[in-house]
Amino acid sequence: MRRPCGEYSTTYAKDKAVIRTKAQWVFFVGGMILLLLLPSILPVHIVKMFITFYVQLIAVMGLMLLTGYCGQISLGQAAFVSVGAFTSAILVSTYGWPFPISMICSIVAAVLFGLLFGLPALRIKGFYLAMSTLAAQFIIIWLINHLPSLTGGSDGMRVARINILGFVFDNSIKYYYLVLVVTALFTYIAVNLARSKIGRAWIAIRDNDIAAEAMGINLAKYKLLAFAICSAFAGVSGALWAHYVPAINWEHFTLWESIWYLAMIVIGGIGTISGAIFGTAFIRILDELITYLFPIISPVFGGIDEGALAGGLLAIYGLVIALFLIFEPRGLARRWEMFKSWYRLWPFKY
Repeated sequence: MRRPCGEYSTTYAKDKAVIRTKAQWVFFVGGMILLLLLPSILPVHIVKMFITFYVQLIAVMGLMLLTGYCGQISLGQAAFVSVGAFTSAILVSTYGWPFPISMICSIVAAVLFGLLFGLPALRIKGFYLAMSTLAAQFIIIWLINHLPSLTGGSDGMRVARINILGFVFDNSIKYYYLVLVVTALFTYIAVNLARSKIGRAWIAIRDNDIAAEAMGINLAKYKLLAFAICSAFAGVSGALWAHYVPAINWEHFTLWESIWYLAMIVIGGIGTISGAIFGTAFIRILDELITYLFPIISPVFGGIDEGALAGGLLAIYGLVIALFLIFEPRGLARRWEMFKSWYRLWPFKY
């Protein structure tokens, strides 16, 4: 039987290709067909879970490019997502703009905020940069709550459904396909950015910024570019989320959401796009399991306050993250690479 250990590249084009072998093409095409068929074979609530996964994945991939590849810590990703969400919601619901234009405006608005709060990265890094981006989280949410004429203030605002050339995305099945296409596009962009000259410069800055500067890499340019691209991904995620839920407010974009985005890249594996996918999927599945188990466990602990029990269940998230940091700090992506290496080299052990 033909095994992958006999595969090798004969041209530079094949060596640089993302999908290199026939088996990979078969799995890729089969996976895409399966994703297209999911709404017709799964219950609606599972389809909604996939929509949430796709929307979050776009924001997590942006954070992966910033933190995982460039090494710039951000605690304000949810705030940049909120910029995209409210920009698109205001333009479509209040002014009647078409969604494609509102999404572009969401990207531009998120990028401007990202560059503004990314400027401190030119002077500081590490813990101090995390504090700077944490300030973005609070400042942007404060602006949302204190601009009621635009955002509805703390009560939020209702958001119109997406209408593209008369086709209204008014149910989960239709919206699933829209989000799937956008997620596939931005995954393609993220993968190729990571493999490009820009991605290599980010990796050099992450590993040793002094050595990177000595090699001629413009630190200011590439750090700000990382913040801009990360914010652009966040803007797209926010625009998609705003038109999926019937109404949005600041509670959708809290500091906890920013922390969960960081947790997703840690669990998935920092420094890989596949890590963003694995981490987001893992947290979404864990969240669904806890939501499913909570009504079952509650009667068993009848004497415990529901709030305390809910907090105890949420502590499971923290425990999972701690276990990953201890036993697999390189995340699920590392396990996936180990499996691929075993498969490619079988039956050899070296």
